[in-house]
Amino acid sequence: MSKAVQIKHMLTEERNPDTMNLDVLETVDLVKTIQQEDHKIAEAVAKVVPQIANAVDRAVIALNQGGRMVYFGAGTSGRLGVLDATECSPTFGIDPYMVHAAIAGGKDAMFISVENAEDSFDLGVQDTQVANICSKDIVIGIAASGRTPYVIGALTTAKKKGAFTVGIVNNPNSEIKDLAHITIEAFVGPEALTGSTRMKAGTAQKMILNLLSTATMIRLGKVYENLMVDLKPTNDKLRERALSIICTICDVERHIAEGALVASNNKAKTAILMVKRKLGRAQAEELLRKSNNSLRSALNAQL
Repeated sequence: MSKAVQIKHMLTEERNPDTMNLDVLETVDLVKTIQQEDHKIAEAVAKVVPQIANAVDRAVIALNQGGRMVYFGAGTSGRLGVLDATECSPTFGIDPYMVHAAIAGGKDAMFISVENAEDSFDLGVQDTQVANICSKDIVIGIAASGRTPYVIGALTTAKKKGAFTVGIVNNPNSEIKDLAHITIEAFVGPEALTGSTRMKAGTAQKMILNLLSTATMIRLGKVYENLMVDLKPTNDKLRERALSIICTICDVERHIAEGALVASNNKAKTAILMVKRKLGRAQAEELLRKSNNSLRSALNAQL
C-alpha cells in the first residue's frame, strides 16, 4: 500500500463533515465551529485513563530504579514532548535528564519545521543511541498517525535495549501498537482543518502528557496535597510560590517562611519540615531521606 493510500485511510486524515464550509463562515462562526470540535478531545482522553494510569505505574518503576522517562516525537508531537520534559525540572525539582525528550531534526526543529526528519527510521535509531537508552528507561513515542518512521525507529531500538515502551497515538491499528508495551489511543476524530493534527490530536497529546508526567511525579512524592513542594525557586514567581506554599502548610507569617527557605538552601520541602517539626536542615534532610522523600510520611514519622 502506498504512503498516500495509508494516509487517506487514517482517521486523522479524513474530512470532517461538520466543517466543510470553513472558508465561507463569518469570523465568529468560524471560531465557534472550530472550537466545538475541541469538546470532543477531553472525552477521547477520558476513555484511555486506564492505559495512562498503567503507563504512570511503569514510569514510577523506571524512575525509582534510576531510569529515565524519554519522549520521542516529530513535528507537533515532538515539540509537545520537549515542552513537557522541559517543564518537569522546575516544577518538581528533578534532574533535567530524568525526564528527557528528543525531536526529529534536533533542537532547531523546535523553532523551524524540519518536515522530512520524521520520515527517517534511521534518525530515530540514532537519537535513541545518542540518548543512551537502557533497560531501566521508559520510552514514550508520540505520533498522531501511529506510523511516523522516526518514532518507529526510536521505539524499535528502545525495545531491543530492554526499555519499557509506550505509544501515544490518535489512529487505530497503528504500527506503533506492535512496538509498545502500552498504547494510549486517543481517537479524537477528523480535524476541523483536514489533516492538521496540531489541533485536536495535538491537544489530546498535551493532555495525556500532562497527566502522565504530573501523576508520575505525584507518585514519586513530589507533591503534598495539591502543592508542588519540590519546585525550584529559580525566579521571582517561583520563589513567591515557594513562600506561599510554606506559609500555607506551616500556617506561618511570610518572614518566617523566608527565613526557613533561606536556611533550607531554597528547598521548600525541607523548609516545611524545619518549621513544622522544629528541625535543623541536616535533620530535616535526613528525615526526608528515611521517608523516601515523601513530605507526608516525614511529617508523620517518629523522630
